[in-house]
Amino acid sequence: MWAQIRAGHEPTSERVDHVAEIDSAVLGATSVQRLRSRLSADVFGAGPLEPLIADPEVTDVLVNGVAGVWVDRGQGLEPVGTVLGDSAAVRRLAVRLATLAGRRLDETCPYVDGLLPGGVRLHAVLPPLVEGAAHISLRVPRATILRLDDLVRAGSVDARGRQVLRRLVASRVAFVVTGGTGSGKTTLLAALLSEIDPTERIVIAEDVRELNVDHPHVVRLEGRSPNVEGTGAVSLTTLVRQSLRMRPDRLVVGEVRGAEVRELLSALNTGHEGGCGTVHANTCGDVVARFEALGALAGMPQPAVHAQLASALQVVVHVRREGGRRYVAQIGVLGWVDTALVVSPALTWRAGALRPDLGWARLSKLVGLPEAA
Repeated sequence: MWAQIRAGHEPTSERVDHVAEIDSAVLGATSVQRLRSRLSADVFGAGPLEPLIADPEVTDVLVNGVAGVWVDRGQGLEPVGTVLGDSAAVRRLAVRLATLAGRRLDETCPYVDGLLPGGVRLHAVLPPLVEGAAHISLRVPRATILRLDDLVRAGSVDARGRQVLRRLVASRVAFVVTGGTGSGKTTLLAALLSEIDPTERIVIAEDVRELNVDHPHVVRLEGRSPNVEGTGAVSLTTLVRQSLRMRPDRLVVGEVRGAEVRELLSALNTGHEGGCGTVHANTCGDVVARFEALGALAGMPQPAVHAQLASALQVVVHVRREGGRRYVAQIGVLGWVDTALVVSPALTWRAGALRPDLGWARLSKLVGLPEAA
């Protein structure tokens, strides 16, 4: 197969079938089918990683060069016995995956973010940015889209939380979902977006597509990395600006992590109700400081960030991961307390349920629920 590729013949499924059939008389039908599957994985897929990606329980596959492969099946990272070969073999795999994602990975561009066919998110880094051999990170999307009811059954949110979150979406209140890496921010945001009225138009801007939303009218914008000459990049900031010209009923920024925060806050302050996104933060209370840092990247002074944030954002939904469990740990409301802009906890997870906290009266008023609910 590789001889054909080196000879300039583009790999196709027909050529893979032909190579697999060459020794069919010796191998037998079962072995030919196994060979065909392995060749297809090596040429078109993730090679030895393909069975891990196909495992419905796996959410992340991490290759630490030649030091081993780790997966997350919902209980934290665990090593697996998958063997990829020497550093040259790991590099070939990383480069091929980048090509499948329509990206370039070499000495001139030693790292890559991209989306593989089937929706798997790829990140790869080459030495000398990492030690020894190429490192590969794969984020595997869920085969099924989870709704709020599914999250309740999974124990990620209780009945009160479901009621509040549904009212949050229906009331067109601007919100962000916060949490650490792998805490379930994207899963929860996708479930909330699936609750939006089918007559509304959702425009999603992401660096790399991750949000999988069950809704009939979704427009997706995805960023683009620079080419080998260093030109042609399309940033998330640009995507947010373009999305405003696409008549969104709901503007969504998959992950707010840079200068695009300026455009998002501006949009939410000019009539785009119900906008949302995700932000990395350790707690609800860290959100204001996080936006201050992001605003600084956009050249916004702190008073300007506070003024824009206070009128643009109203609710923070914080998710947490403990062991193998992901759940809504807190829902807070943003507002002024004396001269300080803070997020006050409205619902906090205690004793196995979301229970009212200091900001509950304000949250219930925002989403249209009785305070005694």
